[in-house]
Amino acid sequence: MQFGIFSVSDVTRDPVSGHTPSEAERIDAVVELAAHADQAGLDVFAIGEHHNPPFFDSSPTTLLSFIAARTRRIILSTSVTLMTTNDPVKVAEDYAMLQHLAKGRLDLMLGRGNTVPVYPWFGKDIRKGVHLALENYNLLHRLWREDVVDWNGEFRTPLQGFTSTPRPLEDVPPFVWHGSIRTPEIAEQAAYYGNGFFANHILAPNGNFKPLVDFYRKRYEHYGHGRAQDAVVGLGGHSYIAKRSQDAYTQYRPYFENNPHGIRIPLEDWAQATPTSVGSPQEVIDKTLTFHDLFGDYQRQLWVVDGYGLPQAEVLKQIDLLAEEVVPVLRKEFESRRAPGVPDAPTHASLVRAKYGDGPVRQPRPNPNRGDNTAGTSPYQDSDPATPAVHPSL
Repeated sequence: MQFGIFSVSDVTRDPVSGHTPSEAERIDAVVELAAHADQAGLDVFAIGEHHNPPFFDSSPTTLLSFIAARTRRIILSTSVTLMTTNDPVKVAEDYAMLQHLAKGRLDLMLGRGNTVPVYPWFGKDIRKGVHLALENYNLLHRLWREDVVDWNGEFRTPLQGFTSTPRPLEDVPPFVWHGSIRTPEIAEQAAYYGNGFFANHILAPNGNFKPLVDFYRKRYEHYGHGRAQDAVVGLGGHSYIAKRSQDAYTQYRPYFENNPHGIRIPLEDWAQATPTSVGSPQEVIDKTLTFHDLFGDYQRQLWVVDGYGLPQAEVLKQIDLLAEEVVPVLRKEFESRRAPGVPDAPTHASLVRAKYGDGPVRQPRPNPNRGDNTAGTSPYQDSDPATPAVHPSL
């Protein structure tokens, strides 16, 4: 079982101090909280992708590459990579590069996103959002597993003899989670490929996503990847912890009431009705165990701890409380409840071991000539192979 935190990268005014951080301050803060989570012993740090204010993270690979250099153990992930508005070829290349830089400490979550204007900003039609997500991942899956790809589809130019570079680390692509809150086609795709399925599990009633998770599990088994209970499931949620329950509600209330989602019901009612966990460490433990009661065994639990303008010192304190007082208990509880044979969340090391055992890693055989304008293939190449290719106008 993996436990960690994720950020949606919002830039939000602190309703208590009145301070609104700059984008630069928030970027530095997220790097610090990721490094702090690594030092505290959490398993995963994830960041979203947004292209509109008040969010800053339009380039998860750039941010995670920097964080990879500042951390040593923690798995880095996205809490969504937009599979609709990103070119799958660029996704394949960028995340393979990040996988190398992170020494395998990387996976990613793919999704459609929930910001309508993003589609036309990138020349896409939101009415084809599901089809974009499905086709683009189908191509990404092949680009990471086939050294040379010929491909033709609806939404991008064809590929002929194309090799995506760099090739995945040790010939094993990053593990993929498909994130969705309403789309059975995405759950079906995750099941078809034997990938993970992540239910964000926030801003909705308790158990709201159970039918979608159950559907994914059923289809995972249908496609022969294992029993339904072996399917790889992740859940999200918000949390705020204090030593005493009443202090947690008092301290968190102004930030919750500052939320940008339009939630205007009392915090106590919201925490009771949704996966948001507020209270003492024991209350957060108890609330998280109800997720197991609802969804069965699952492999990854992530919490948002830095939203709604919460000051950085408090965010770091939340990480410490999770790591020291909540997660150790949850590790034991989830392990004691886990049914026999249910797997852990995949890691790069486990995927390499599953593919190769103790044998050597396969070396890729990329296309030696993709048609690039390189020496030896340029139309301006002199007939003498020792003569460098120079454009005649230079």
